[in-house]
Amino acid sequence: MVSYGTASFLTQADALLRKNLIYQRRNIKQNIILTIYPVFLCLLIISIQSVVNNELDKPRYHCGCKCIDANGSGTCRDVCGVQFSTSIQAIACPVPRPQEWPALVQVPSAKYRAVRAASHNFRGLPDGSCFKDLSCAATSLFTGQNESIAKSLVKRILLNSIPENKEDISSFVSVAYLGTNSIPGPDNYVERGLLSQSPVHLILPLCSVKFNLTVPVTIGDVQNKKEVNCIKNLYLWRENSSIINEELFQGYRKGNPAHKISEYVGAYDFLNTSKINFNVNLWYNSTYSNRGKPRLLRVPRTLNMVSNAFLRQFKSSKSRILLSYVKEMPKAGTRIALDLSELLGPLLYSWVVQLLLPVFLISLVHDKQHMIRIMMKVHGLGDGPYWVITYCHFLSISFLYMLWLATFGSIIGLDIFRLNNYCIQFLFYGLYINLQIVLAFLAGIGFSDVHSAAVVGYIYVFGSGLLGSFLFQFYIEHLDFSRKTLFIMELIPGFSLYRGLYELSQFALGGHYQGTYGMQWKDLSEHDNGIKEVLVIMALEWLILLYVSYYLDQLALARNGACRYSSIFTRNFKNRSIQPTVPIKIPSSTITVDQENSDIFEEVCKVENLLKKSTGGHPIILSNLEKVYTGKDGNPNKQAVHSLSLAVAKGECLGMLGPNGSGKTTVINMVTGLLLPTSGRVFLSNKEISSSMDNIHTKIGICPQKDLLWDSLSGREHLMFYGRLRNLKGLELQQAVDNSLRSLDLYEGNVGDHLAGTYSGGMKRRLSVAISLIGDTQVVLLDEPTTGLDPDSRNYLWHAIKLAKRDRAIILTTHLMDEAEFLCDRLAIIVNGRLRCVGSSSELKTRYEGSYQLTISADPINKDIIEDMVTSLCSDAMKIYDVIGTQRFRLPKQVVRVQEIFKAIEVLKRRVAIHAFEVTGTSMEDVFSNVVNHALESEID
Repeated sequence: MVSYGTASFLTQADALLRKNLIYQRRNIKQNIILTIYPVFLCLLIISIQSVVNNELDKPRYHCGCKCIDANGSGTCRDVCGVQFSTSIQAIACPVPRPQEWPALVQVPSAKYRAVRAASHNFRGLPDGSCFKDLSCAATSLFTGQNESIAKSLVKRILLNSIPENKEDISSFVSVAYLGTNSIPGPDNYVERGLLSQSPVHLILPLCSVKFNLTVPVTIGDVQNKKEVNCIKNLYLWRENSSIINEELFQGYRKGNPAHKISEYVGAYDFLNTSKINFNVNLWYNSTYSNRGKPRLLRVPRTLNMVSNAFLRQFKSSKSRILLSYVKEMPKAGTRIALDLSELLGPLLYSWVVQLLLPVFLISLVHDKQHMIRIMMKVHGLGDGPYWVITYCHFLSISFLYMLWLATFGSIIGLDIFRLNNYCIQFLFYGLYINLQIVLAFLAGIGFSDVHSAAVVGYIYVFGSGLLGSFLFQFYIEHLDFSRKTLFIMELIPGFSLYRGLYELSQFALGGHYQGTYGMQWKDLSEHDNGIKEVLVIMALEWLILLYVSYYLDQLALARNGACRYSSIFTRNFKNRSIQPTVPIKIPSSTITVDQENSDIFEEVCKVENLLKKSTGGHPIILSNLEKVYTGKDGNPNKQAVHSLSLAVAKGECLGMLGPNGSGKTTVINMVTGLLLPTSGRVFLSNKEISSSMDNIHTKIGICPQKDLLWDSLSGREHLMFYGRLRNLKGLELQQAVDNSLRSLDLYEGNVGDHLAGTYSGGMKRRLSVAISLIGDTQVVLLDEPTTGLDPDSRNYLWHAIKLAKRDRAIILTTHLMDEAEFLCDRLAIIVNGRLRCVGSSSELKTRYEGSYQLTISADPINKDIIEDMVTSLCSDAMKIYDVIGTQRFRLPKQVVRVQEIFKAIEVLKRRVAIHAFEVTGTSMEDVFSNVVNHALESEID
């Protein structure tokens, strides 16, 4: 046989790449889904956006207009403005001269003001009975290094009387302090506290019972009157800022056991303030900005109050810094819009991008569950080429998928793709798809079932998207949320993807409204732009998880024996991991054999001599091989193979026979390296598998009990793939494939070019055998290769194996005795893991010869007569077959002679019409039954 050598890394990679490309091209269903899914979601967003835009284009969402008589001639022209608009329409109106609004103080609602309670002992707070008439004071806390200065300052904060100037609220507020408990808005175009129905509050040290005041309020050209109530502001001294922090914290609903709100106006820490130094810290309630979009908090007036107090205290009683008003910047008319890319974009896009994760995970687990990965490895595919090509295959799919998504999204006008810098997008999506591939490899190690992997994969995709939208985004927008905690959450790949999509959507939204671009490179330097942090996290996670996933993959294979010695950095682990967790008693390496089983003794001696000579004439040598399965849940250990020693010469086929569960498949798995032996040594092609398994794999062909094929690949493509792994190339590869198809009756009618999924069970079996024989394999292991074959197909297969064994050593397991006799030069019978006999079929028949088989065919009516004749001839006769007048009996040779059988038949012919009869010697079925029964009886004894 011509030796083609070991396939190089590039040759193995080329073989797997070609196979993957064919497989992907024919995986039409998956390709269609991956193409349509992003299109569907993009079109869904555009469709919903179109419906929303059509609704918002209606007049009730445009700036309100009114036809005004211009010159008294009876003609009018439309004038649009806030004064002619509803509250909804006013949002769209141009504001060339924004309204000046008084700067108000944010005061607690009357029902939430801090009072004394059983849950705390903070001194000085009002009694809770004030809730009855809603007269509770609004409390502020203060502290400082100099208590006397701090107390003097707070006395100067509030005026003791009502200002006389009440002509307009703006002039009134410039000298008085007004507050409101209304929720602030996102801008200063409108002061909600003055437009709402609730009154505003004049903050005074004391309030009279008969307090009644209204102040004129001018909004545009319209003048109204606003009711003003009095609210008492109480200032309480605390020893230090820690006490203030504790008191304010317990005022939050979740800060106290009773879950009650005790709200304060604010708090001051005057620090080292003195006559020549003004230094103060301010506490304010920021929770008003946590309700959806960011809001402008009413802080300026609070700072102005304490600044004026300092001036009045240390300069003059009339000194003050005027805070006349607050106002917004002018703006042009706008269109009320609801941008779904901001509301739903990050959620939907995260689902689109992560769709590939369960696809890759299912692919990896499928190969693992159906032993396809192991099948490829046993036939010579190294872990390096497998990882590189599989990774590149997934990366190519991901790249084309994301390119299609970004291109289509840009074409239909989705701002998140159209406005943001394409290089930033390429970097972001590129890093994530690499991280996602590594995550699929890592997750695949923990699954052995495709359905479980699919369920968990899709739960992760949709769950991380929903959590990102309804939880993680809230934390992003909550400025008081811990950045460290946010960083830890971003370590989860789904959240890091969501954070990046959120930042891209926000910049795209800003660019849309400003008529500019979205995120650019210069924007990465912004402090609150989280995408820079996400890029670093994803890059580091990708590199770390790549190493970890490969390492764990090698350990998982090492535990099963599949890559027993293939990785340098796992050797130390494997030296430990292959040892049973429960102590197992292993027989001594010295082999003792019953002298009655001289064939076994001779086999053991032959193995020992071969190990000493180290010749290459026997490609398969098993020396004292044992396998013990550790007992679990209190069960005893199970020894599946006992001290097995066998040698198979080149050109020899060894048949391994035994009842179900005898250990035949266990032996096959240990020989191929799929299972770690507990003890003993295995030599294939004169190399011990404990040190050269990867090199040996290229010389092994295996046909497993179950066909491990790809339904979407043809028979020829299977053979081309495995032929390339055998280092066959060019014309030699084509000829080897054609010869394999011809020898196994898969060539005529282009059967070899049909997809394996269309093959019958017998055709798949023949293809599996062809895979094991292609190339220059020196060792072939056939595990029940003819299971399910019809007689013609079996005959084809027999002759193919007979022809192939000339240059190979073959181990064949079977339950068919005629197959064993036809194909095998020697037979080894194993019962309960022990070798019971070994030799050629003729030798075993001679050794275990002990009975005749008598077959008589007659009319069924004479059945009893024939049976009585046989019983009279031999009382120990056993009937083993009886169908429609044909009966077969087994007669012990020790009791009856063949001449007596023929005489009895001649006598019987005078009484009964016999159609046919046959007397045969010992068959392999007899040998097998005798050996098995004797072995079982000896174990019972």
